[in-house]
Amino acid sequence: MTAPGRRSSTFTRLLRHGFTDPSCAERLLESAELAPIKADPVLLDALGATADPDLALLGLVRLVEAQEGPAARRELLDTLIAAKPLRDRLLGVLGASAALGDHLARHPRDWQELVTYEPQDLHPGVEEFERGLAPATDPVSLRVLYRRCLLSIAARDVCGTTDLAQTAAELADLATATLRAALAIAQAAAPDDAALCRLAVVAMGKCGGHELNYVSDVDVIFVGEAVEGADEGKALQAAGRLASHLMRICSETTVEGSIWPVDANLRPEGRNGPLVRTLSSHLAYYQRWAKTWEFQALLKARPVAGDLKLGEEYVATLAPLVWHAAERANFVPDVQRMRRRVVENIPVAEVERELKLGPGGLRDVEFAVQLLQLVHGRADTSLRSGTTLDALRALAAGGYVGRADAVQLDEAYRFLRSMEHRIQLYRLRRTHLVPEEDADLRRIGRSLGLRADPVVELNREWKRHAAVVRRLHEKLFYRPLLDAVAQLAPGETRLSADAARERLVALGYADPAAALRHLEALASGVSRKAAIQRTLLPVLLGWFADSADPDAGLLNFRKVSDALGKTPWYLRLLRDEGAAAENLARVLSAGRLAPDLLMRAPEAVALLGDGDGDGGRGGLEPRSRAHLEQEILAAVGRADGGEQAVTAARGVRRRELFRTAAMDIVASYGTEENPAVADQGALVDLVGGAVSDLTAATLAGTLRAVVRWGSPHASEGEGRGGWGDTLPTRFAVIGMGRFGGHELGYGSDADVLFVHEPRDGVDEQEASLAANAVVSEMRRLLQIPSADPPLLIDADLRPEGKSGPLVRTLRSYEAYYRRWSLVWEAQALLRAEVVAGDEDLGRRFIELIDPLRYPAEGLGDDAVREIRRLKARMESERMPRGADPTLHSKLGRGGLSDVEWTVQLMQLRHGWAEPGLRTTRTRAALAAACAAGLLAGEDAAVLDEAWVLATRVRNAVMLVRGRAGDTFPSDGRELAAVGRYLGYGPGHVGDMLDDYRRITRRARALVDELFYGA
Repeated sequence: MTAPGRRSSTFTRLLRHGFTDPSCAERLLESAELAPIKADPVLLDALGATADPDLALLGLVRLVEAQEGPAARRELLDTLIAAKPLRDRLLGVLGASAALGDHLARHPRDWQELVTYEPQDLHPGVEEFERGLAPATDPVSLRVLYRRCLLSIAARDVCGTTDLAQTAAELADLATATLRAALAIAQAAAPDDAALCRLAVVAMGKCGGHELNYVSDVDVIFVGEAVEGADEGKALQAAGRLASHLMRICSETTVEGSIWPVDANLRPEGRNGPLVRTLSSHLAYYQRWAKTWEFQALLKARPVAGDLKLGEEYVATLAPLVWHAAERANFVPDVQRMRRRVVENIPVAEVERELKLGPGGLRDVEFAVQLLQLVHGRADTSLRSGTTLDALRALAAGGYVGRADAVQLDEAYRFLRSMEHRIQLYRLRRTHLVPEEDADLRRIGRSLGLRADPVVELNREWKRHAAVVRRLHEKLFYRPLLDAVAQLAPGETRLSADAARERLVALGYADPAAALRHLEALASGVSRKAAIQRTLLPVLLGWFADSADPDAGLLNFRKVSDALGKTPWYLRLLRDEGAAAENLARVLSAGRLAPDLLMRAPEAVALLGDGDGDGGRGGLEPRSRAHLEQEILAAVGRADGGEQAVTAARGVRRRELFRTAAMDIVASYGTEENPAVADQGALVDLVGGAVSDLTAATLAGTLRAVVRWGSPHASEGEGRGGWGDTLPTRFAVIGMGRFGGHELGYGSDADVLFVHEPRDGVDEQEASLAANAVVSEMRRLLQIPSADPPLLIDADLRPEGKSGPLVRTLRSYEAYYRRWSLVWEAQALLRAEVVAGDEDLGRRFIELIDPLRYPAEGLGDDAVREIRRLKARMESERMPRGADPTLHSKLGRGGLSDVEWTVQLMQLRHGWAEPGLRTTRTRAALAAACAAGLLAGEDAAVLDEAWVLATRVRNAVMLVRGRAGDTFPSDGRELAAVGRYLGYGPGHVGDMLDDYRRITRRARALVDELFYGA
């Protein structure tokens, strides 16, 4: 007897053998059922070898209890101790599957199925399983016999007698035999229907691919024909009844549970289409209506039951269509879109635990292999296997995939599928979620041979293999292309030139010949540069292919590499800084503006590194206006003349425009580490603020340069030779329009007013000549043709417009506004803000115009009517001829003009009383109007959404086309690139335009109400 407080030796041994509840296990071992064998050491050793010793022991006790009489119990226990194969199989199953333990408790003689250990028993096929199911006469008996056969498959699996591929094949063979037995039962129940028709059952999915799970839907397609002399319509009705009965036999729950659902939704038209079609009807559908994914599904089509000859005819008839699917328009985007849709439909809380459908999951391998089969299988029949691992092996043998990469993916796929099998086997439930409880993870880990620390080891191996799968596009699609052009390993099977071109076309490259030339130029040779680029390119090519213009991405990368390839830091940056390579790929393939800016000074690629910024944007975080102004003024101070000074300022502007554009692209596209920015309004504010600050700093630097060096084209009295540090007149630049509102886009002009005030003792004419000379020279210097983009200064919002003087004194402005000001000028002044020059003069100008733009007691009725008249006139006269008013981002329905005029009318009417409305920024004024109760929060959100979207459309057009525009591009590839920037995947351009129309239509309805008073 064990002393109180001390553990028994049995307790200690149980712990050592892997039991987690030794107290319970000790009680079970002491039970009467196990009395004859409890002292035998082989029992404890065998239990300790199972996935879950506690579960195995409990299942064994239940099985012994269920035996009918002492003789049956003695037979079981004697065989268990004497026969190691039975012991390993039976306890292995009981330790891995609670569901099969329940089955054995209900059917206690079925353990004898595990006794036989003959060679033919090790790898049964369809015939053996058909014999095992032959006695079934109804759904209940079929379920019992099915589980009995499943018991032997699971026993071979958990004992390692069969590997993953063999187990999956056996499960598919058992499914085949089950479908045949179910059809036989259905035919026996309706002999008249059976006599009228020929019915073929074609397996699809994993059953068709001979790689089934323990618990999975069995996907099928039914093909029916009338027997000779029978009416086709009646025959198809009869075939439909038989097919429906077959599905019920397998799917319905009885006292013995269900087998698995039979899913016929892969048929033409899915669940909306007829359950059974003739072969000619199938062919007509696939020739005319089928989508890419339907041909992808047909890769695994395999006749399994019913009229096998008819099934073979079905497969042979449709095969030519399958192997030409890769030639269809949008083939790869279709496949990728389907994959993305699968991932998007996973609940967020489950994504990280989703073994099959999540990132780095089984479906990634299967989709990738199927994609390569469709691309290359037309010319190479050796690739036409429905089994994933066989197809992967064939792709490697043919040089379509690198051998080492294929081995890695084979290992990863086998491990992930084995995990999936063990998860499903436990309860025989259809699931692909990795459990969260340590006890479940421990059982799975031990079942896979991870015994030291099962939970930690399982998680580590799972993550390691998932990481391999996450990089599979690099390994499967792109690395073989590099091997094909580099040709560094003689004797290695590699892609032919034709196969490489086929693959590039399938991956979205419009000019595969040019792409191959670029790859060869980048990756050939034995230099360090070529070696590093061979490492980088497979990853970069995948990112290029994810864009709307992969060809441009690759061409631009070659240009940058040609310019910087001999610079030591460039390749080191891309190789070592995680963000740099992906950021570069996104920027180079997103449109023309950012690559053009980069090509003018390729060293700016250094900005794409990790940096020290926040929000995952690293070195792309826009710099403050003070920082920019300090750098530009310092550059101006070091220059030897005005043109050199402004060239330096424009160089800073070009670099910072690139920084902002790159940040915008990366934030809009997202990266592998950081998803796309969700708050698009905040991104619009960031871009508008960055470009506006940069423009202000550039103007400040240019003004300093002109004051210091003057104009070489002016006379002595007008500033030739410059004025040194002090201009004869105080001078300020007032930002107007989007510039004053901190809302400049990449292609915006700088709307400004110029104001000056003669210094004490300076003649007014002299001051005026100096001020006009400064303005003229600033405009000239900022537009001199050079490698840097020009900055156009637009002063048309000045008093009297183009007819008035470019620059006025403060007193002149005061006199004009007091006597002649029109309501549109007060509206324009709502956006006025000092951006450069004399701060005190600028402040006094703002004080001068405040009463004008925020009139006491608000606008009168006549002024409101005038603004409405001006807006209506602008809508009718300024819309470009032929433009679609529902898609014009500036002047169109619900676009920028609509929202801004509505907000500005509220500012003019209520700004005198509501301090929050006294802002130059549209979104801030909109928020202030909402806070003041001038419009409902829901209405403010509608207007804000439309304004942000229209602004992003304008930014997108400039980024994509490299020139400003207010409408969506007509070119398909450019339109797709705008869609990608706005967050729409391939093939969703129509959704983008529909969403734009819907959002702006709602905004226009509010404009009619709030602005026009409709």
